[in-house]
Amino acid sequence: MNDLLIRNAGAIVTGLQGEAARHAGPDIRVANGRIAALGRLEPLPGERVVDATGCVVYPAWVNTHHHLFQSLLKGDAAGIDLPLTAWLAATPYRFRAAFDEDLFRLAARIGLVELLRSGCATVADHNYLYWPGMPFDGSAILFEEAERLGMRFVLCRGGATQTRQLEADLPACLRPETLDGYLADMERITQRWHDPAPDAMRRVVMAPTTPLYSMTPPELGTVAAEARRLGIRLHSHLSETVEYQNAAHGKHRTTPVRFAAEQDWLGSDVWFAHLVKLDDEEIALLGATGTGVAHCPQSNGRLGSGIAPIRQLEAAGAAISIGVDGAASNEAADMISETHAAWLMQRARGGQDARPTHRGGTFEGGADAASIEDVVRWGTRGGAQVLGLDGLGTLEVGMAADIAVYSLDDPRYFGLHDIAIGPVASGGRPALRLLTVAGKPVVEHDAIPGLDLRALAADARAAVARLLR
Repeated sequence: MNDLLIRNAGAIVTGLQGEAARHAGPDIRVANGRIAALGRLEPLPGERVVDATGCVVYPAWVNTHHHLFQSLLKGDAAGIDLPLTAWLAATPYRFRAAFDEDLFRLAARIGLVELLRSGCATVADHNYLYWPGMPFDGSAILFEEAERLGMRFVLCRGGATQTRQLEADLPACLRPETLDGYLADMERITQRWHDPAPDAMRRVVMAPTTPLYSMTPPELGTVAAEARRLGIRLHSHLSETVEYQNAAHGKHRTTPVRFAAEQDWLGSDVWFAHLVKLDDEEIALLGATGTGVAHCPQSNGRLGSGIAPIRQLEAAGAAISIGVDGAASNEAADMISETHAAWLMQRARGGQDARPTHRGGTFEGGADAASIEDVVRWGTRGGAQVLGLDGLGTLEVGMAADIAVYSLDDPRYFGLHDIAIGPVASGGRPALRLLTVAGKPVVEHDAIPGLDLRALAADARAAVARLLR
């Protein structure tokens, strides 16, 4: 099943570290949905051969934090120049009551297609559109749309039992859930969709929207214990802006990470989106517990939040991954633009710390803060580690054959001395010669079988017009 030979690749980046980060190849054999061999290989009888001459091969991306419903909220004029808290009120909270089943499904489809065309095979969506008595099952829609495209999908089931002040004027139909209602739905969706296998196509995660605002401390402890009883992971937002520091200090006289620790919300089965604003003690605590981060550089830049200290977190022992966040806070939610931003912003953060020698400086810039191989590792193997999907994320024998083959036939990639870095370093969106998930081709020659992009674009335009009305 799905046996194929990817031949004559121009470069192979594996998602591993050190010398193992590159493989000479030039061929990769896929059998029974897994990588069977790498090297100089001859075709076997009946094996499909894909010519990858001049192409760059990466593991398929693993996106660890998204809000797919925001795919219809890009570039909202009311929120385009606002920081996080004001933007939340102006854009996602302002529009979320308008999402019925059709709009929600369309938004999910657009977001998944955008990711798929960037070479992403695995998506963790932090969906927080839930309320008592809602007329459609958003969880089911998300799993259905991902399955339709052949993608791996991790539902991070958001929700809240209390609201921020900025949500006070929302329609009554969007009132917060009860803790019992939230936990009952968690048990339902876990039993229906969660697969603990290391190469699962479906996973469920306990993900209250924001610890400092969405639940009380006792409730947070309860949901953490329940997640571990169910054998699922924990996820949420944390320390995206200084407002998180203000809230933790004002309410609890502590830091956001220390607050999380007090509710049993740290560990190798937990990851947080953002973690931009951290002090040294918080970095050490995250590292010591092996807690993960979904680094979202484009959203953090777009909202003016800052640049997460990813290098320091990794050095301390934290697990690093990359998420695109919601399209309403970065206007492009694909893994190529996100990894390009991660590469540049870590270097910019390093350079920001440079000082002249007469003021005690010891270096000029931060150009060594992140290599292309680092970024690929964070966006593939790192993501799989954070999600507990240990059977995928690298190009190694025995791993799931989630493979992206990029054709660098756009002028932005012409003249590269090392084509292996092209998809990340040059940005843009390289054409996909092939994308496989568990060995099954889901994109070929930059096209998704059965998808009419023109029709999807027309649907999106009509949906935006409806939202604006």
